[in-house]
Amino acid sequence: MVNQKLNVTLSIEIPKEYVLITKIELEELKRNELTGVYWSMKDLEQRTGKKHEWIKENILYPTRFKKILDIDNGGFVYYPKSQGQTWTFQATEMASFLDTYFGKIFSSKHT
Repeated sequence: MVNQKLNVTLSIEIPKEYVLITKIELEELKRNELTGVYWSMKDLEQRTGKKHEWIKENILYPTRFKKILDIDNGGFVYYPKSQGQTWTFQATEMASFLDTYFGKIFSSKHT
């Protein structure tokens, strides 16, 4: 049996309100959207859908994450040193951290 091949030209009209871009371009746009942006604890609550108590207990204070996050260790999270100071998160780095460590953060087994 001989394989047969059929070449077809197909035109698909894309509505004016849409554009096609590559995945690489999309990722670049997402990164640029957060570049130079800092989140507060309230922003982080909105991004994760969790309250600040949960975020502190499961993300910010566990040693395995704090050693990555804390700016004193070269990270991208400012941990308040005294009452009245606020948490500050570098948005691009924090978003990337949440994506990378999603499984470990939300796992029932914190390994």
